[in-house]
Amino acid sequence: MDSLDSRLIGALKQNGRAAVSDLAAILGVTRSTVRTRLDRLIDSGEIAGFTVLTRSDIRPDAVRGLMMLEIAGRGAERAMKRLTTIPEVQVVHSTNGTWDLIAEIGAQTLEQFDAVLFTIRRIEGVTRSETSLLLSTRR
Repeated sequence: MDSLDSRLIGALKQNGRAAVSDLAAILGVTRSTVRTRLDRLIDSGEIAGFTVLTRSDIRPDAVRGLMMLEIAGRGAERAMKRLTTIPEVQVVHSTNGTWDLIAEIGAQTLEQFDAVLFTIRRIEGVTRSETSLLLSTRR
């Protein structure tokens, strides 16, 4: 993979539906070059697929954060089920290391975010937590 391939992938990350002619204009190459490169990247597995983001995938939550959770004993599955019932909890990940679960949380206000943290800390089996607010996101 060379710099043109990298730039092509970068352009596709910005707009996965971009027309080959638009990609060619952005990259300053011919359409056939883009088509050839794109086919090669797909055939080699470098590009594994394309996806669609819907409006619900891009949540307008003003306050977002990650909450790392330590769960006592074998209660991770029970805690995970309870976490998924909380509307502000967008995703729950199991993990290894110090923390057992990581919850991605989104809320409209700091007060609402704080209330969610309080609710989560009261879940049976949660023994310790650490939360980090997400300040900005770059792709």
